[in-house]
Amino acid sequence: MCGRYASIKAPADLADEFRAVDATEGVEPDYNVAPTKNVVAVVQRHPRDAEGTPDPDTTERSLRVVRWGLVPSWSKDPKAGARMINARSESAAEKPSFRKALQARRCLLPADGWYEWQRGPEHKQPYYTHYADGSSLAMAGLWEFWKPKDDPGNLYPDGLVTACVLTTAAVGPLAQVHDRMPLVLPPSAWDRWLDPDAGSDSVTDLIVPPSAELVATMELRPVSALVNSVRNNGPELLAELAAEDVAEPLQLDLLAGPNPR
Repeated sequence: MCGRYASIKAPADLADEFRAVDATEGVEPDYNVAPTKNVVAVVQRHPRDAEGTPDPDTTERSLRVVRWGLVPSWSKDPKAGARMINARSESAAEKPSFRKALQARRCLLPADGWYEWQRGPEHKQPYYTHYADGSSLAMAGLWEFWKPKDDPGNLYPDGLVTACVLTTAAVGPLAQVHDRMPLVLPPSAWDRWLDPDAGSDSVTDLIVPPSAELVATMELRPVSALVNSVRNNGPELLAELAAEDVAEPLQLDLLAGPNPR
C-alpha cells in the first residue's frame, strides 16, 4: 500500500478542513487516483517576496497540485517517479531518494479513502477504507521539486513537483487485507508534521503505525473489481459488494469508542 485512493472533496472544502489556502486552481473529483496522476497535497512553506526571498518569520499552509510518484531532485529521468509512489516509513530517513524530503519537505495527501487488495487463492478482492464520519484521511507524504539540467524540448519549463505516500505496518483488522497501510496522521499531528523548520528528528515519534483507537474510527468494506481498471472512475467504485459476492469475507471486529482525532 498505497496503490490507489479516492480524492473526492472539493478543494474549498479541503482548505477548510486542513486550515489552508487553496492554490490548486480547481481539481476534479477522482474516485480512482492512480500513480502518476496529479493529486492534491497540503504543504506549509515560508512565503517569498517578489525577489524570491523567504520570510523566516511567517509560514503559509496551502493546497497544491503535485504528481503522485516522487522524482528525486538528482534524478535524470522523471519516469523514475512511477516506481516511487510509496516510501516505507521505517527506512525513509536512510534512503537517498527520501532522506532530504523527510528532513524539510513533508506534506499531507488528503484522501476520502484508500483501496487495498486482499490476495485470495484465485483472485484479489479490493477493499475500501475510510473514516466512518466522512472526515478526510491525512496520509503522511513527502514532496520534491525536480528540474532537468537540460530541457531542449522545453518540456518542463516550471519544473515538476512530485510526492509519495509514507506507509507503515497495517493495524488491527486492516492487516487481514494487506500487511501495509498509509501512515495516517490525526489532526493533532498535522502542525508538527508540516512545520518546514522542524527536522526529521522532531517527527520521529509520528512515524509509527496509527493507534488501534484511530483505526477503530475507520470502516472497511469490500468493493467491486471495477476499481482494478484506471479507466473506471465514479461513485460506483465505492459501493459495498454484496456479501455473497465476496469469496473470503474478513472477520471484522473494529473497536468501538470515542473518536480520538
